[in-house]
Amino acid sequence: MPEYEKAMRPEDITRLFVERSNAGDAAGVAALYEEDAVMAYPPGDRTVGRESIRALWEKVLANRPRFEPEQPLPTLVSGDIALTSTPPKDGTGARAQVVRRQPDGSWLRLLDQPEFASPTR
Repeated sequence: MPEYEKAMRPEDITRLFVERSNAGDAAGVAALYEEDAVMAYPPGDRTVGRESIRALWEKVLANRPRFEPEQPLPTLVSGDIALTSTPPKDGTGARAQVVRRQPDGSWLRLLDQPEFASPTR
């Protein structure tokens, strides 16, 4: 695997995600996740594990979508676990991730909820 810049703050992951996605680098996006991470995507489903996340992003990035940076909301940190979130520019509600500090001090995503569907009544 190539050597990628590490997220040394939880908030760095959002920037690195945008950079790697816009470069079409599915492996680089997957490198932002722990080996057994869980991603709530596609909507209504789950993608489990870094390799499955990489395969998903290969399909998504094949269409060459363009991601815009989103300003992170304040991060909530408790020891080696943090909750990060951003309000999407597309008005879809919120994005939230649970990230964990790694032994080298960097951070990786453990749980990723990239989209929240509006509750139905």
